[in-house]
Amino acid sequence: MARRRSGVLLPVSALQHHGVGALGDPARRFIDWLSTAGFTVWQVLPLVPVDQNGSPYWARSDRAGNPALLDNNARDPGTEDDFADFRAAARWLRDYALFEALGAEQEGAPWWRWPAPLRDRDPDALAHAEQRLASAIDALAREQWRFDAQWRALRLHADSRGVRIFGDLPIYVAPDSVATWTAREQFALQASGEVAEVSGVPPDYFSADGQLWGNPLYDWERQKLDGFAYWLQRLGLQADRFDLLRIDHFRALAAYWAVPAHATTARTGQWRNAPGHELLQKVTSELPQLELVAEDLGVITPDVTALRQAYSMPGMRVVQFGFDGDPANLHLPHQHEVDSVIYTGTHDNDTTMGWYEHLTPFARDQVRRYFARSDNEVLDAMRRAVLSSVGKLAVLPAQDLLDLGSAARLNRPGTVAGNWGWRLPQEALTQPLALRYRDLNQLYNRSVG
Repeated sequence: MARRRSGVLLPVSALQHHGVGALGDPARRFIDWLSTAGFTVWQVLPLVPVDQNGSPYWARSDRAGNPALLDNNARDPGTEDDFADFRAAARWLRDYALFEALGAEQEGAPWWRWPAPLRDRDPDALAHAEQRLASAIDALAREQWRFDAQWRALRLHADSRGVRIFGDLPIYVAPDSVATWTAREQFALQASGEVAEVSGVPPDYFSADGQLWGNPLYDWERQKLDGFAYWLQRLGLQADRFDLLRIDHFRALAAYWAVPAHATTARTGQWRNAPGHELLQKVTSELPQLELVAEDLGVITPDVTALRQAYSMPGMRVVQFGFDGDPANLHLPHQHEVDSVIYTGTHDNDTTMGWYEHLTPFARDQVRRYFARSDNEVLDAMRRAVLSSVGKLAVLPAQDLLDLGSAARLNRPGTVAGNWGWRLPQEALTQPLALRYRDLNQLYNRSVG
């Protein structure tokens, strides 16, 4: 972030086709294309194992990698001694593998419905479970060994091509997660282990009822007592995995929306203060190598902006959000600031072509007048506005590179089914397209070298 850069937003999962592991040739070819096109950043979504709906933001583990991304044609990354060394070094792995093995043995029941000795982590019960499930635990640990090795190899390839990897950290974890099972005291849970209150956001751009996410909230007072050890551990792993990291829903570090556990919409929530300054002071002191970006979209109050700026964290501007009729809207290109990451849209937005097609006539006229372009030229004008912005980093979703419509949308906030299934069309990223973007990146001083 010390110089102007540009990147492409593409989930690693979008490189999967017919069971081919994305971490192999597909990811290397994508990195090569980025480099040829003058892009120096690849923004990904969380790499965690996903739920049955494919969401990377409902994490059973925010430290494990998604085994579905593995290149199964690759050899084991070393010897049995190497595997043993990995298991010893990855302190989170023992709990993760045991949690997943027990979850399968319990036929998918959430951990708070397991037999009490397992639910409450009785040492004898856990020791017997490790013996009983040794084969399954070993298989799960080997998956993570392979994931770690393949990801590190991909990072080296990206580094050799001048491409930085921009990761994403979900602010919350799933209720049924290894984190809530092993660190129950860090979360606002009932004595049973079930959630007391859940996460969400009030009514916003995406939903008139707000968004009811359902994740457990943190017990911030308890976290302060041990110096935010839980957060330092999770961020330390991300610092090892990525060059740059976005904290999703950053505003929850200033104040978060707490909704009663059994509410049917997020309307009944209320704001609660969070110790963001204390946490980020600790993070910058102990993880100085970690470059952070704040996802500061939605209801952003002055305290959120002050928190972000106090720790020199760029925020986000999304050009699609700019056209509400207010010429002072912060998302409009003429309002952008240097300490920002600029997007046409994010993984939660419609593609820009789909967005434009669904605008009201009034809003569409505003877009045409703003860019002084006709309907069929608006998407190109928005891409150029992002790349020419004063913002440090410009990011284009892959769908917007390819002029794709709503059928290529990745996620619809507030819905569960039917998301996360889009795949990058094979052979879509051509050499002529790379040369076109290389010219644009050079024109707007975003290519390196």
